[in-house]
Amino acid sequence: MKKILIVDDEPNIVMALEYTFKKNNFEVFIARDGQEAFVILKNQLPDLIILDVMMPLVDGYATLTQIKNDERLRDCKVIFLTAKNKEKDIEKGLALGADLYVLKPFSVKKLVEQVHQLL
Repeated sequence: MKKILIVDDEPNIVMALEYTFKKNNFEVFIARDGQEAFVILKNQLPDLIILDVMMPLVDGYATLTQIKNDERLRDCKVIFLTAKNKEKDIEKGLALGADLYVLKPFSVKKLVEQVHQLL
C-alpha cells in the first residue's frame, strides 16, 4: 500500500484529501505544519507528500528544503497544494524540488489522477 503524508493546516482540505486517498487504497498520515510533518517523517517514509506553502511554525518552502536535504526523504515525491499563485511562488516551489505545483481551489479527482501518475 502506498503512503501519503498530507501537510496542511486547513481542516476541510485535510478531511477531503484523507477520505479520498483512503478510499483509493492509500495509507494516509496528517500533519498540520512542517514541524509536525518531521515528527511523522522520523517514523514513516511516505511515497508522496502533499504540502501546503502557507502554514504556521514552518512553512512549505522550509519544509521542502528540509525534505530534499534529508538523505532518507530526498527521493520522495512532493506536490505543493497552495493558494500562492504568483509566477515567482510557482518557480520557487519547483526550484526547491517540488514535482508538481497545484493551485487551490483544485479538483480532488484531478489531484488523485496526478498522484497516480507521479507514483
